[in-house]
Amino acid sequence: MNRTVHEIPRYEDARAALANPDLVPEMPEVPEAPPAAEGKEGASMAWLRAAVPRFSSGETHARRRALVEAELARLDVARLRKAATRWPEAQDAAPYVVSTLAEALGYRDPHAVAEAVGTVSRVYFGGEDPEADAAVARLVELLSPPGELVDESLRQPGPDGPREPDGARQLCGPRQAGGARRSDGARQTDGPRQPDVVGRPDGPRDPDGARQLDGPRHVDGAQESDNARQADGPRGSDGAGRPDGPRESDGAQPWDGPRRPDGPRHPNRTELVAARICLLVQARDATAALVRHADAAPATTPATGDASSADTRPIEQLLHETLRNDPPVRVLRRVAARDTRVAGRDVAAGELVLLDATAAGPTDADEPLAFGAPPRVCPGREHAMALAAGALAHRQTSVTPFARLHRKDAPLLLPNAWDCASAAALAKAGFEAVGTTSLGVAASAGLPDGAGVTADATLDLARRLGRTPLLFTVDMEGGFSDDPAEVADLARQMSAAGAAGINLEDGRVDGSLSLIDQHAAKIAAVKAAVPELFVNARTDTYWLGRDRAATEERLAAYQQAGADGLFVPGLAEPDRIRDIATRFELPLNILYSPTGPTLDELAALGVRRVSLGSLLYRRALGEAVATARAVREGRRPTGDTLSYGEVQGL
Repeated sequence: MNRTVHEIPRYEDARAALANPDLVPEMPEVPEAPPAAEGKEGASMAWLRAAVPRFSSGETHARRRALVEAELARLDVARLRKAATRWPEAQDAAPYVVSTLAEALGYRDPHAVAEAVGTVSRVYFGGEDPEADAAVARLVELLSPPGELVDESLRQPGPDGPREPDGARQLCGPRQAGGARRSDGARQTDGPRQPDVVGRPDGPRDPDGARQLDGPRHVDGAQESDNARQADGPRGSDGAGRPDGPRESDGAQPWDGPRRPDGPRHPNRTELVAARICLLVQARDATAALVRHADAAPATTPATGDASSADTRPIEQLLHETLRNDPPVRVLRRVAARDTRVAGRDVAAGELVLLDATAAGPTDADEPLAFGAPPRVCPGREHAMALAAGALAHRQTSVTPFARLHRKDAPLLLPNAWDCASAAALAKAGFEAVGTTSLGVAASAGLPDGAGVTADATLDLARRLGRTPLLFTVDMEGGFSDDPAEVADLARQMSAAGAAGINLEDGRVDGSLSLIDQHAAKIAAVKAAVPELFVNARTDTYWLGRDRAATEERLAAYQQAGADGLFVPGLAEPDRIRDIATRFELPLNILYSPTGPTLDELAALGVRRVSLGSLLYRRALGEAVATARAVREGRRPTGDTLSYGEVQGL
């Protein structure tokens, strides 16, 4: 059916329209959500659609929306941002958004949750898929902690009618037999149904002007979030009043959990789990799109014309410009719930209004429209921005040339040098980067390795290497201090000298390990001081005979602290290597052993970096002694020998 369409291109008009209570999101054209009875409860898409806020209305919707908003309220935005800094460059944004949210919310096995949510999202807005049904069942298992109760604030509505979570009276009264509902709950006995409430066949309902959480579909099929809720943030909930969604029966009790002694009921656990799935599914693609668009932002922005690098602009500025210039959804679709005026023109009930989400002007005063405009601002804005900011912060550091070497098809083979000549010789042989060997540096200086006494010698070598075009990383042992601030200061000096990365180990000279929190604090301090420096966090658990659980506990803590890579020297069993490479998001570094897996075998196991450690230094010493012996014994030395000129040319 044809209808009048009004396009609103001006920023001021679009902002005013977003705040207009007479304009509500257009209902997406999705198949009617089957009743729960047509799908296995807790194990089907049919059950999920019938149980989430997106496809419910009235009292049921208010209750379910409150469950989702209660989940969001449990999140610490600052910690969420920090958690998002672990995004590996090679990983797609969508599953990473879900796994980060799931971990922050304390759900079991975040990676399995992300995989299942990805399957569910394919048919969330319609369609059938047996794999999606199985994924729903898996999510119910993962998101149903036993014995959990919802927030006490989610209490049964009072006698004056159900209320929205912000306390506003919801105007949809109980449905009367044979008639339409009116805002006062009275039966409408004559005349056609009015188009003033979403969820009826003839018009959308927006209870008392409250945010309606069903977002319109973008002109190209993308789904927009609730009224002024852009599809780029985790939504508190959404989807008020679809005409095809499940409804309360006449006089039905809207709370269905076990009654407590004081009277109120709590939603049953399956409804809580459905709300959690709703949150993750609807946060997935939208928030990921915000991250992708910001990550791909051109160096010269339309807003300013400045030729500033997208990799060095402040994160907040980058996100702000992305929301203004390239939001996940560029057109916000609204329908007039009743006759109104928009941008100085009359808009009749049922007519479509298209708002340009990129209409913000060139000044900072023009706030992006992607998250709506007061009084209708997406409650998940902070969470979406935190996820995006954290992910982009790590992406900006992970796109350094040295970090990119960990993301190639083949693992980075990192030979370790002990002076300028050995480093230059390795670079001339075609190695893209070199590391330093603490044993070689210490022995060359006549000092013991691992005793924390070679800080000056190590920094001196870094400064000499920094005067060359070599790409190098430095073995800083344990940081040469137990004070995180002192470790960070030395790391800052290494970076200033030209180092692209450092190794930081938890092994101590007495054969023990540093406390987990202590070593994690060192890593965090270094990343805070020098974000662009690649921190390879090393644990010596295998060398010291600790068990598998101890290794994983330490790696998890170091990853959480902000490390860029994980190093487990002494780990040689293929199955364990594969397990750790799969379990952790960061690139895994293995120390090569002549008796262990080959480089190709390590690559097949998921290893991203292979270090030679002190092997070259020890072999060089061995060859030097062997050559001297050969001459003493009247034999000719064998092996490759660089000419005098070749060494001079280094």
